[in-house]
Amino acid sequence: MRYRTLGSTGVKVSPLCLGTMMFGAWGNADHDDAVRVVHAALDAGVNFVDTADVYSAGESERIVGKALAKRRDDVVLASKVNSPMGADPNRRGSSRRWIVRACEDSLRRLGTDHLDLYQVHRPDPDTAIDETLGALTDLVRQGKVRYVGSSTFSPSAIVEAQWSAQRRGHERFVTEQPPYSLLVRGIEAEVLPTCERHRMGVLTWSPLAGGWLSGQWRRDRDGLSSRRTIHMPHAATHAHYDLGIPANQAKLDAATALAQLADDAGVPLVHLALAFVLRHPAVTAAVIGPRTMAHLTGQLGAADLELEDDLLDRIDEIVPPGTTVNPDDAGYLSVPLVRANNRRNR
Repeated sequence: MRYRTLGSTGVKVSPLCLGTMMFGAWGNADHDDAVRVVHAALDAGVNFVDTADVYSAGESERIVGKALAKRRDDVVLASKVNSPMGADPNRRGSSRRWIVRACEDSLRRLGTDHLDLYQVHRPDPDTAIDETLGALTDLVRQGKVRYVGSSTFSPSAIVEAQWSAQRRGHERFVTEQPPYSLLVRGIEAEVLPTCERHRMGVLTWSPLAGGWLSGQWRRDRDGLSSRRTIHMPHAATHAHYDLGIPANQAKLDAATALAQLADDAGVPLVHLALAFVLRHPAVTAAVIGPRTMAHLTGQLGAADLELEDDLLDRIDEIVPPGTTVNPDDAGYLSVPLVRANNRRNR
């Protein structure tokens, strides 16, 4: 495993980061099996593990805590805050009140006294970034967090956070975690160049496009479906796989063409997809999310695959640079567009 530097921190991390969203009720509910998957990843040289409080309502963090009980010092451990953790409207978001409480909860579930990286899972339009960075800075100074980062922030939000940190003397976000894959390339336009300018590490989520790049989704196959629609029964998740949506038909066409390209190149589509993400100079690591041991072993070899320029050119012909085939996969929507009153009331 050839390690990379996480932004400007000097911390060395593996190019494949073990994401744990599928551990627990959302995916693999067998704790012992999930622990074995974590240990296999560590034994293969992965030293970067990413989780979040919201994954299976904290169950994922508890599983990770079990897995790292005797190996904590060998791992760069990341978690996230912002998503709802119950019906209480104050058990979510990026306020100081919630961040401090959520961090303590995550530390307890993970069985550790500190997080190496604590990320804001999504922008919070109701909370000033100064408030959020102030709370995160206090956690760093208390030794409970080493570094802080953002996830799925727009380019303007990334820059605003950097400006606020500099002007107010706060800890700055040293990483950004955006969606990026062969089918979701929108961040190439502004997010990745912005992160490069600010020397931020980039950890990309969903490099297999939620399973669309697993090799199973092809135009000539019947009975296409995803386990995510079973374990994550949200309307948005179902829409992501609904082939009645024209944009998903375009996505299926692109996935089919990419699968054929991988066949022609003699490599698994999964490896092609992960190697493509890791090839971008702004990307530090791709967050993989295996549910089973087979999923993990099928992805580990991608870190050693080097893609030639002619293959990258053929990829660009299928999905042009900066293009997200289905715009709904961008990961975030502009708040003024989502909230009608923001564009109608003075």
